[in-house]
Amino acid sequence: MKFSKNYLNKFIPQMNLKEISIEGQKKILKAKIVVIGLGGIGTPFLTYICRAGISNIGIVDHDKVTLSNLHRQIMFYSKDLNKRKTISVKSKINQIDKNIKVKIFNKKISKKNIKNIIKEYDYVIDGTDNLDTKLLINDECKKQKKHLFIGAVSQLEGHIFYFDFKKNYSCLRCFMPSKPKLSVRCQDEGILGTVTGVVGILIANEVLKVITNNKSQLLNNILVINFEKLSFRQAKINRRLTCKHAK
Repeated sequence: MKFSKNYLNKFIPQMNLKEISIEGQKKILKAKIVVIGLGGIGTPFLTYICRAGISNIGIVDHDKVTLSNLHRQIMFYSKDLNKRKTISVKSKINQIDKNIKVKIFNKKISKKNIKNIIKEYDYVIDGTDNLDTKLLINDECKKQKKHLFIGAVSQLEGHIFYFDFKKNYSCLRCFMPSKPKLSVRCQDEGILGTVTGVVGILIANEVLKVITNNKSQLLNNILVINFEKLSFRQAKINRRLTCKHAK
């Protein structure tokens, strides 16, 4: 693979990092990523990952842009109100880099469609805002042996998980076997745009590390960020032997 002069000029700042180099950039170019949920986590993730040289992206969301989205979902503007999120995001991605292949899924993720949606991608980014969907994504990624990155927020806290299902490690159900009886959307609890933004950008950082074969300290861990106290806490998620999804 030989890069054009324009490509080299564009990405030379990151290729100058010994952790990336030309070989790492080739891996970034070949990586296939699907983002489920184009909200406060998914849009900042895409903003940065698409500027890193990714060439193949899938985006999944069934919603339209609403006024309450604008304070934290950074790919949307007032002119996007009432437009489909997938259509709007694809337009923004192509403004960043017209060479990125973007496949859109105007669908609500479900048991019936998730298998076909994620099958052609190596890395799955879960930016959804409900636990039922997160567990569904976890289970299918486990079956298909994908890399899964999960972002979640609760008021002034952010949570990030990373699982590599190509190896016999833990999964989200080892941490949370089933949906809690009381579960609300982050928007209903209250949320700052900065909280979702930092979570999305940190996931982008970890994805790039994994793609370029740099070790992620997040593997099989949860990272909890308290934005009120500005504290970071990381805890290992052990494989629960009684979990049927952890076999």
